[in-house]
Amino acid sequence: MSGEPASADRPVRAGIPEHGRVPRYYALKVRLLELIAELGEGAALPTERELSERYDVSRASVRQAVADLVLDGRLRRRQGSGTFVAGPKLVQRLALVSYTEGLRQQGVDPGRALITLEHLPADENLARELHIEPGAEVVHLERVLLADGERVGLESTFLVSARFPDLLDVFEPAGSLYACLRDELGVVFAGAEERVETVLATPREALLVGTPPGLPMLLLHRVSWEPDGTPFERVRSLFRGDRLSFVTRLGPDS
Repeated sequence: MSGEPASADRPVRAGIPEHGRVPRYYALKVRLLELIAELGEGAALPTERELSERYDVSRASVRQAVADLVLDGRLRRRQGSGTFVAGPKLVQRLALVSYTEGLRQQGVDPGRALITLEHLPADENLARELHIEPGAEVVHLERVLLADGERVGLESTFLVSARFPDLLDVFEPAGSLYACLRDELGVVFAGAEERVETVLATPREALLVGTPPGLPMLLLHRVSWEPDGTPFERVRSLFRGDRLSFVTRLGPDS
């Protein structure tokens, strides 16, 4: 019996159906991965026509293989410039650590661009999660998340207004909210519950994050609470699946 060496980074017989016939686009995708390794990060990929001629495949197969590699985060498209070899994905820990701290640990400069900062009445679902009455006022903060100046996500945070009456006096929207809550307002992060799922961004979200509407996104829902168990924030974070991945460490008490 022969075949490719086993790898922990890909599924067994990746892309090969049980009948053994490998789709043309997938065979090309494998060859493009070799080309990507040769070109190196930031290099421009040859044009669709050039790849079609080089590998003797249809342009439709080239288009599908490249689209797959974009979704995998191996290639990046730049409007009006072409397609380029992407760098490695950023990694965020699923832990009580802020977005800012997570990126700085990787040597990446975090940033945020303010979209919305307003007071709103909580609907029934939000009120239930934050243990407040429906209609009670919350602060809504929406920001585009940046990594070395690149848009990588969109974060929407709801905080109980009564708990933080001075928030807008001390908070700088371009900075770390967690650092402000901890250092300026004395919040102790005792725990959080986080749920992760995949979604397609809405047209508005895709526009803000700068991605095509069909690009899969990673969606995180998070509720954080203080030592007495009282929740104080509800966060909805949308991240580009081609630029970020998430990691956590498991143990017997997880």
